[in-house]
Amino acid sequence: MSLHTTRRRFFRQAWGYALLGYLSLAGMRSRAAARTRRHSFRNNVYTRLGVEPFIMANIPFTFLSATLVWTEVRQAMDEASHYFVDIVQLQRAVGRRLAEISGAEAGMVTSGAAGAMAVATAACIAGADPVKIRALPDSDGMRNEVLMWGGRSVFDNAIRLAGGKLSVTRSLEELRNDITDRTAMLYMGYPADPVPQEAPPLEEIVAICKQRGVPVFVDAAGGVPPVDNLRRYSKIDVDLYAFSGGKGLKGPQCSGLLLGRKDLIEAALMNSSPIEGAVCRPMKVGKEEIVGCLMAVEKWLTIDLKALYREQDKKLQRIEALLSTVPGVDTSIETRGGSNRFRQLIVEWDETDMGITVDECGRRLREGNPSIHVLSNYNPYVIRDSIPKPDPGSAKGKATGSPLTVYSLGLQKGEEMIVGRRLRETLMDTRRG
Repeated sequence: MSLHTTRRRFFRQAWGYALLGYLSLAGMRSRAAARTRRHSFRNNVYTRLGVEPFIMANIPFTFLSATLVWTEVRQAMDEASHYFVDIVQLQRAVGRRLAEISGAEAGMVTSGAAGAMAVATAACIAGADPVKIRALPDSDGMRNEVLMWGGRSVFDNAIRLAGGKLSVTRSLEELRNDITDRTAMLYMGYPADPVPQEAPPLEEIVAICKQRGVPVFVDAAGGVPPVDNLRRYSKIDVDLYAFSGGKGLKGPQCSGLLLGRKDLIEAALMNSSPIEGAVCRPMKVGKEEIVGCLMAVEKWLTIDLKALYREQDKKLQRIEALLSTVPGVDTSIETRGGSNRFRQLIVEWDETDMGITVDECGRRLREGNPSIHVLSNYNPYVIRDSIPKPDPGSAKGKATGSPLTVYSLGLQKGEEMIVGRRLRETLMDTRRG
């Protein structure tokens, strides 16, 4: 271990013990929470229904109600709720503004990224033909095959329920052979960043499909930040691409963005709500969500991402300092790779030596008061048979499974102290035991 690393660890531990002293002087955790929160974990609209809110230190999973909207989004949605408008006119107006921002030809607000998958599929199969629109999801006799780049997705029911018939393609050579006169669309998940060396550039995939008249759909659900991703795909002429409104975008949870070619966006509108007889009419998005999602995009145009990361680091560094007082725990702060690119704290330990697994630690945090959700392999709402089994040899560091991760996006002011103290207590209790 270098002298520089040793000094950093010493000062971090000194800070950690100082924070412990501060917490002791501050009194009970509940008093600290009351001081740092303008609302109560004990008395709110949810507890009155018997539902317990929690501290969100996980990535913005849908089952955990994703994230909190920007203040400006909340205000815009409230203003929108006081008026009546024609929903299709509103979608087209919002679409024009989204086009200005993204560089795409057009855009619309959908019922989440999965809703965007469905309406995009319907648009590519039925177009704006009223006979075909009314026939979906019965797509017999239409161009209805959707090529899935690299493999199936746990979310591909959104494609199938709109009439898409799935087929997997895994390489450029396969793609050239797999495209037929029945191919309606190519689906891709969010491209890795950086792109793996063995993966072909997205531009090559798009070029092959363009030559054969097949639209490419990119599912970039968690692709904001950076907000530049809104323009990334239009620059390389991707036909359709989607983002979740309720994740990093911090818009309404039941919203999403679909951007791309004007003719396909218009077809998507004709295959979705409020069009009666359209297969995706049940995926309703209201005027408040449409306005709120656009406002979330507008808000991101004003954000200094580096400054936002610095603020997130301050919270994570306090947790890291508290954990530095626990023997055998290693930590690091980094930007999450791939989607949902916010800052995160990776916490690792030898599960055998510590006497507690990551899963058990996560469970104890969830069952505490207040409940705390961290990333620890816990998601009870997945059809497990459709998920590839994790490779037990892929774990990093000294943990025998995936590391525990504290994610910064949902941490509100002062909550990092509660998370750090509780996580430290949980790990220290196992060592004492």
